[in-house]
Amino acid sequence: MKKKIITLIILIGICIPNANMLVFAQEPYQGHVEETDVRNKTDNDKMFTHEVKKLDEEKTINLTVSQVLSGTTSVEGDEFFAQVSEDVLAGSGVLLPKGTVAHGTIKNMVDPKRMGRDGYIELGFDYLITPDGREIPIEGGMTSKLHPAHSAVKAIGENATNTMIGAAYGAVAAIELVGLEGAIVSQGYTLAGGAALGSVIALGLSLFRKGKDVLISPGDEIKVKIKSSEEIPVMTHEATRQEEIKYEGLDVSITDIFLEEDPFGNLNTISLDLIIKNNSKTDFSTFDIAMVSDLHNSFNPSIFTDYKNSLAMKTIKRGENVSGILSFSVNDPKREHWLVFYDRRNHKPLAKISIDNAKKDLHITTLKKSKKKRSSF
Repeated sequence: MKKKIITLIILIGICIPNANMLVFAQEPYQGHVEETDVRNKTDNDKMFTHEVKKLDEEKTINLTVSQVLSGTTSVEGDEFFAQVSEDVLAGSGVLLPKGTVAHGTIKNMVDPKRMGRDGYIELGFDYLITPDGREIPIEGGMTSKLHPAHSAVKAIGENATNTMIGAAYGAVAAIELVGLEGAIVSQGYTLAGGAALGSVIALGLSLFRKGKDVLISPGDEIKVKIKSSEEIPVMTHEATRQEEIKYEGLDVSITDIFLEEDPFGNLNTISLDLIIKNNSKTDFSTFDIAMVSDLHNSFNPSIFTDYKNSLAMKTIKRGENVSGILSFSVNDPKREHWLVFYDRRNHKPLAKISIDNAKKDLHITTLKKSKKKRSSF
């Protein structure tokens, strides 16, 4: 009996402290959940406007294709991805931010036909993935097929042009055969006969000429009508801004952004009108500045610009305030880019300024070709 009482006392002594430990163990866990809930609510307040909208009016959205779609390499059923190239606005914020990924499949691929009829492609889209990871089911599609009337007019126009060219060649051939004097003596019948023969030959060639194949290359922009029955939270403008790195004492203001042609005639050069106040402890040369894309491609300042106020090949010294233009020839001007200032010793970024943020601040939706005056030399 005494043994049982002693055993019972020991068990009670063990269980009571453990029970207390369980109680105290639960308290931090409960507090942790409450703190997380508060933090998530604060984050949501910064990210969303508390509005919800639908893509129910078949809104046209600009998408940039990320891979080659061609009749020679693609088949029906192939998957592909595209990115929203401009913010889709709604209410007081952004419904679909730039960079939202659209998933699609090739619904139909038609090869080019005789009589110069071009091939065409039909694309379908089924869902979107936003940069913050939300998946949105959608319905949408696009086709490169011309309206039958437009297609017929195009084919007839091309064939008529070919016939006219063939007639001209036939007339020239007739003159070479009988001479100009013979053509005059025959009162023009020789020329008419040659022209008629040339027309028949040209028409025959045009009937057997194939149209063009479909080709959509990476970076090409397509316009797609998309709708969704799902309510989509509207994001704040602040939430869609790109991350930046600030460097103490370095103040960089982008006052204008425009496109220019490179020396080969390609419209792929982004030019920035800048005001730079360098009160930092670092000098920056042209070799310490680059434009970096979201694909981590780096582009050095172009030395081919001939603006009088070009900052290319100049050093921005400590304590110096400068203004001028820096240009960068990039692979795809539609992608996201940052202006980056590097530490010369270890090539680590000291400052990173978003070009997309600057576009928003300047209310630039689409980059346009430069109208700025260059130097006269």
